[in-house]
Amino acid sequence: MNLTLFDLDGTLIPFDSDHAFGEFMARVGWVDAAAFRARNDAFYADYLAGTLDLAAYLEFATSPWRSRPDAVSMRARFVAEVVQPQLHPRALALVREHQAAGDLVAIVTATNEFVTAPIAAAFGVEHLIAVKLAHDASGRPTGGMQGVASFREGKVTRVHEWLGELGQRWEAFERITFYSDSTNDLPLLERVHQPVATNPGAALEQIARERGWRILKLFK
Repeated sequence: MNLTLFDLDGTLIPFDSDHAFGEFMARVGWVDAAAFRARNDAFYADYLAGTLDLAAYLEFATSPWRSRPDAVSMRARFVAEVVQPQLHPRALALVREHQAAGDLVAIVTATNEFVTAPIAAAFGVEHLIAVKLAHDASGRPTGGMQGVASFREGKVTRVHEWLGELGQRWEAFERITFYSDSTNDLPLLERVHQPVATNPGAALEQIARERGWRILKLFK
């Protein structure tokens, strides 16, 4: 069996789902639009620069919805209005190609599980490795995270943990492929047999060319 891993934001979808959900919160009036957008954009710039404080961002990003009883229905609206129209046929076909080949397929993302679970489902991917949200005694998200964040080096750790839960290990796979657009994912890209720089930013594209990695552009 082969293992295929996909980053999500910028890789399978042509936008950042966490940032986009924040924009959606502003659009529907769940936050003060100007103030929230300014902080949301600043955090996203930190992510692109590789300096994101993920714990601080998670607390901020979940604050508009985590205490609202209608959060799940609003998330469904976000998926219908924002995500579904941007599901690219080539990205969907790539996932299906690996599934049809019998690969074990997972999405590995630094975005939290609340935002990304329905997006993984839209791609037909059963296994999602995302930032786990901490919950209080009543089951409500607290704004904190549970366990190791699937971010930078944490993606390697979380994949290792997930494989263990399946009774698998890295060495059992003949080929492990990882598709990603970001230098934030270098730890996992360097860990697999076949790293694929997918819709890469300039920094990752340069590294890919220097190292002879495959470069794939799903989106124009």
